[in-house]
Amino acid sequence: MKTLELAKELIARRSLTPDDAGCQEILIARLEKLGFHVERMRFGNVDNFWARKGNASPLLCFAGHTDVVPSGPVEQWGSDPFAPQIRAGKLYGRGAADMKTSLAAFVTAIESFLEKHPDHEGSIALLITSDEEGIAVDGTVRVVEVLKERNELLDYCIVGEPTCVSKLGDTIKNGRRGSLSGALTVKGIQGHIAYPHLARNPIHLASPAIAELADMKWDEGNEYFPPTTWQISNIHGGTGATNVIPGRVEILFNFRFSTASSMDSLKSRVHEVLDRHGLDYDLEWSFTGKPYLTPKGALVDAISEAIRGVTGSDAALSTSGGTSDGRFIADICREVIEFGPLNATIHKIDECIDVEDIEPLSIVYQKTIAKLLKAK
Repeated sequence: MKTLELAKELIARRSLTPDDAGCQEILIARLEKLGFHVERMRFGNVDNFWARKGNASPLLCFAGHTDVVPSGPVEQWGSDPFAPQIRAGKLYGRGAADMKTSLAAFVTAIESFLEKHPDHEGSIALLITSDEEGIAVDGTVRVVEVLKERNELLDYCIVGEPTCVSKLGDTIKNGRRGSLSGALTVKGIQGHIAYPHLARNPIHLASPAIAELADMKWDEGNEYFPPTTWQISNIHGGTGATNVIPGRVEILFNFRFSTASSMDSLKSRVHEVLDRHGLDYDLEWSFTGKPYLTPKGALVDAISEAIRGVTGSDAALSTSGGTSDGRFIADICREVIEFGPLNATIHKIDECIDVEDIEPLSIVYQKTIAKLLKAK
């Protein structure tokens, strides 16, 4: 089981974001043997690489990350999180599901495909970063900028994020919602709580507007996306004393929005509510990703057929969950999907993957390559 062995080799590297810990060199060594041209791209303290074999169209890219989140309390794990171990049919270790097994499956799928189809059509590429679990500013987004500048566009991209819910093959992510955050400061006048007529309580002033925003229907969603949501994540106001009316309240909120709304329309509607309520406020916006969507087409059809052939499952299309690096890749790629193993244990103590799912994952990738690159 060569995919299992490569996954174990990667899990054994303590690649806490953004430290790659040598994972990429393991992958690069295998790819260079296959004739890939590899460009190492280091930005800040982040390691990335772009590897490509062939110059013809269509170009199919596999994308993923070698970095992992911290393990949490090591003593709560059943085994060392960076010493991969198989117990009761499961491979345990940080990154087993998110997403070192997918990286291993990428490579072994490509190896098997090229062995069987050396004269295939098109080209194959990999875009790998060590900055997906962190702030994601020197990783995939920077590599995409380089590719965009030289007009190196992709036709298809498979991101190896863990997408499945109950069994391998049950879910494909064919898009993700956008993320737009706001840091709102509502200003009042600080004063003694016994003399409210001499003060202006910003919490009281902001409450009607906040209630209106919380109840607002932003859009209806569409065929692929649920309706846009607005949620407060933090509220801070006051000095800590019980007899002081605060002079300001700070509110952090976030939109997860679909393609049914635009960033500009959401901003405009928020400002309209705040202005109509006559608030004295400052609002700073931060945009961390626009929504993207890949409708049914060549890529969705190819991987769905491969999944059905290997697992017997008819994969559902989903746009749920948080953001992924697919949001950056969509700028240079017309069709982007995510497919990987079960996500039930990602970022948890005792992260694991069923051993029996590992080789089928590689075979799904291999059959998808063959379908898209029209291998004889």
